[in-house]
Order: sequence, then C-alpha cells, then structure tokens
Amino acid sequence: MDSPKVAVYTLGCKVNQNESDAMISCLERAGYREVPFEEKADLYIINTCTVTHLADRKSRQMIRRAVKTNPNAIVAVTGCYAQTSTGDVLGIPGVNLVIGARDRHRLPELVEEAKGAKEPVNAVKNIFEVHDFEEITEEKIVPHMVRAYLKIQEGCNQFCSYCIIPYARGPMRSLPVHRVLKKAEELIQGGYLEIILTGIHTGAYGIDLSPRTSLADLVEKLIGLKGLKRLRISSLDPHEINEKLLKIMAESPVLCPHLHIPLQSGDDRILKRMNRVYNTARYRELVNEIRRRIPGIALTTDIMVGFPGETEEEFLHTYNFLEEIAFSGLHVFKYSPRKGTPAADFPDQVAPAVKEERSNKLIQLGKRLLKKYAENYIGRNLEVLVEQTVDISGKEYWEGHSGNYLNIVFNSDQELKGQLVDIHLERFQDGRVFGTLVGDTSAKV
Repeated sequence: MDSPKVAVYTLGCKVNQNESDAMISCLERAGYREVPFEEKADLYIINTCTVTHLADRKSRQMIRRAVKTNPNAIVAVTGCYAQTSTGDVLGIPGVNLVIGARDRHRLPELVEEAKGAKEPVNAVKNIFEVHDFEEITEEKIVPHMVRAYLKIQEGCNQFCSYCIIPYARGPMRSLPVHRVLKKAEELIQGGYLEIILTGIHTGAYGIDLSPRTSLADLVEKLIGLKGLKRLRISSLDPHEINEKLLKIMAESPVLCPHLHIPLQSGDDRILKRMNRVYNTARYRELVNEIRRRIPGIALTTDIMVGFPGETEEEFLHTYNFLEEIAFSGLHVFKYSPRKGTPAADFPDQVAPAVKEERSNKLIQLGKRLLKKYAENYIGRNLEVLVEQTVDISGKEYWEGHSGNYLNIVFNSDQELKGQLVDIHLERFQDGRVFGTLVGDTSAKV
C-alpha cells in the first residue's frame, strides 16, 4: 500500500519554516510522504502568516489553491492567521481542519479526526493559556541543507502598538537549556556546520525558566559544543544586547560577527507611539559600543515606513539615521493595520502611495549601504560556508555566506557543498560578492 502524501506551504518568517519542518517530520513518523505543494496530495498543510494584510491574502490564496488541486484531500490550516482569524479560515470552502499556533504535535491525531468529521474541525484554543514551549517533534535533519534553524523561544510580551504577533503567538515560553543543547547536538551530528538560533522574541530567552537564565548564558554553552563551526543569532532587540553577549561575540570564533537589531523607525516620536522601549540616542550608543568591541561586524535591521501619523520630516529623520548608522542590510516593510492592535485605530493613517514611495527610497538606500559595506572586503579573504549552486547569466557558481552574512559566489569544479572554504573577494555586483576559491588556480570569476 502506498504511503499517503502530504504537501506543505509555508508563509512568513523563519520560525514558521522551522515549525513546518517539524510538522513534516511529525507526519512522516505517522507514515506520510512529503511531495511538492503543486502535486496532488492526500493532505495539505498551509502554515499561515498574519504580519500584514498581504500575508493574510496570500494565506487565503494558498488554501484555495490546495482545495482546487485536490478537492478530495484533507486541507489543514495552521499558523498565525489561523490563530487570529479562525472564523475567516473556517469559512473558506474545502477547509477540513484549523489548528492555530499551538497543539501542532497532535497533527496526525487531528487529521484522523478531520477525516471522519462532517464539519470542519476547529482545534484552535486560547493562545494566552499556553505556558510551556511546544516541541512538535525532534529536529528534522535535511541532508541537502548546511545551515539549520533551531527554535529556542516562543511568544512575545512586548505588545508593540502595530504588532499582531503577541495575539497570535501568546506569552513568552522558552525551550529548557538541556533540550536546546540536545537538539543542537543532534543537528551537529546530522552534518550541519551552522546553527541559527531563532524565536519570536529570541533575546528574551530564559526569563520565564526556573532557574532564570539568559540568551548569553545559553550561547556560552552552545559555542562549546564539539563540531559546531558557526552559531548565528536571528534577531535581537536593542535592549537585549548585553555586556556578556558582546564579550562572547568579541572572543569566540564560533559566534558569527553579525547582529540583526530591529530599529523600526529613526524618529523618536514614532518610536514612542510604536511602544518601542528605546530611542535613537540609545540605539546609536549601542551600535557604537558594538563596533568598538567587534570591528567590521555586520549590522542589519528591520525598518517600517508609513506608521500612522508619520510625517515627511519624520520619515527624513529615519532616512538620515539609517544612513548615519550605515547598516549592511535593511529589511523594509510598509505599515499594515492589524485589527485588534492599538495602531490600527490611530488617526492620520498614511496613504498607500506615500508608503510605497517611502519604501522604495529605503530599499534603494539599503542597496547602497550593502554595496558600501561589502566593498570594504574586496581584496580580502573570507571564510564561506558553501550552500548551493546558482545560475548567474547562464554560468554556474557556488553560493554561500560569510560569517558576517555577505552573500558570496565563486566558480569551481570541485564538489564543495557543506564545506567551509576561503574565498578571495574580487567584486560586488547586484547584491552579491564575486570571488575565487583560494588555491584554485583554474577558477575564474
């Protein structure tokens, strides 16, 4: 008898991708076989996102696509949109099961329940009643991957005025230290050379555990694991970067010299209305200290345009502050009103056309800042973790990332996937740095 087929579509952040991998692993243990989402399957899982109205729309589109591909399949919807807009999801014809952002470890059981049900099964529960970190299954070892995301934390207690995520993910929960270390060891044994720590509010890791601990304490333990070549932290709010973490980063060759520190706005009035717990002076002071301790570190950020009431002058403050800080990368997104958040009811909502114009300006600035940062390394050698091959203008290159998160491509006939190699950087073009493999005289850029 053939194994039943499951197809999964993931929207949103790296946490969602990590959870999708775990759900696939959970279903494989129950006898399912994964197939591409475009294929006819017996079970479709749509792991949704609700960070913007566009994410909501894309989630609905993918649900309908699954139903159209195989009207006889079980269609299960999970994730943040399913958690916050359960009624809307249940109203989509063809949906059999809605799970939300908890109880994903029960997926095989809930799918069986949905198969025998006459009406869609609503398994969504109050996310604010959850107090323990949910381990869906053991970490999934994907042979073709060389970098692994390890989710160590769930939920957020910050409640920024624009953000729906605390309502979708619930309160802070951390994976106990011994479980993080065990999962990391399994990933290392599975062949991963780089582990990326991720979560909804990663920097708050450990404050809910007993005894209380911190991200810096966890990192100190992780960098001592045998066989781990690189450890990267996905995102940290400014107030969560402390002396101990900077000391470890400055001294350890394992912890990557790259920090993603969300700014959101470069204007203090807007930051206050966003309910962010810092101002531009504190952010600038932090960046200066980081760069003093770790010269050459890559600093990337999230930035929002079009927050309610943002004037042209306030946008200019943001633009100038980004230029001053000289990030190596910007993730720009347009404010999207989320029902139930305070900012959705703020006056002076910014027109879509204005948001689009401001977004485009910051995207172009981000490209210039990346180019400026990358060109500092032209003529130097950097260690690159080789991830995959890519086609550029009809020519095949190896592609990977340096510790400071530069996207680097080079040509070589050798089989190098999953290896750490030294690359001599030669030129920057279209967001990538082109280089040559050190010691490989046959390769050309």
